[in-house]
Amino acid sequence: AACLTDSGAAQLRAATSDRLQTVLLDVTSSKSIADVTAWVREPHAIPSPGLWGLVNNAGIVIPTGPNEWLTKEDFVKVLDVNLLGLVEVTLSLLPLLRRARGRVVNVASVMGRVSFFGGGYCISKYGVEAFSDSLRREMRPFGVQVSIIEPGGFQTGITDPASLGKVFFHLWERLPAETQAAYGHHYPDKYAKSTTVLARLSSSRLSRVTDAMTHALLSRCPRSRYAAGWDARLIFLPLSYCPAWLSDTIAGFFLPIPANGTP
Repeated sequence: AACLTDSGAAQLRAATSDRLQTVLLDVTSSKSIADVTAWVREPHAIPSPGLWGLVNNAGIVIPTGPNEWLTKEDFVKVLDVNLLGLVEVTLSLLPLLRRARGRVVNVASVMGRVSFFGGGYCISKYGVEAFSDSLRREMRPFGVQVSIIEPGGFQTGITDPASLGKVFFHLWERLPAETQAAYGHHYPDKYAKSTTVLARLSSSRLSRVTDAMTHALLSRCPRSRYAAGWDARLIFLPLSYCPAWLSDTIAGFFLPIPANGTP
């Protein structure tokens, strides 16, 4: 299990089987990825001749907010972790997975099917979907199965309303006065409240996601896609097949109206 920090690795080891081995990994660092790949190749890490399964789960959502409030660097920060890091980790370990005729499991999101908010998160998840689709087709002749997991809303640190609210107000404070006037001073408060509502609707049953991971790794016939969560199955995935005017209208119910905007 790859962890970003020593403290995270220690917490994971304390909560799991003593057979689990952890390694530190920063998916935004090519050197860190190369070091982990070398570690996996060592006999003490993986006693078999190859690597059976890779689950790419690293992800961040902050900074997020209306696209106009963000800079290129804000988008790059999220894309580096959620998309480019996933791609580089996969490519580094792919020879081992190909040799073992193993599995690749990439965690995308329902936000990779229908984009509800600005910033790099939804963009990155669309990218994960596209990368996984092309990789699945390329790896099929080698016997490597590639699966995508599309979770809905779950109660994790990534959806913490307090953290998201702080980011919204930080982004708001750095906006030019003209932009603030266009949106209105009520906008950041109402935008933050919408995330609180969505957080309350999120599920605490993370097993729905980990069960999908397990099935993708261990079943004889893994699926190409797994929708995890009631909202993924009943709201977001059906919404992704609807006409744009309908999905735009529904998404608009969760967004405040700018001061200079129209309902």
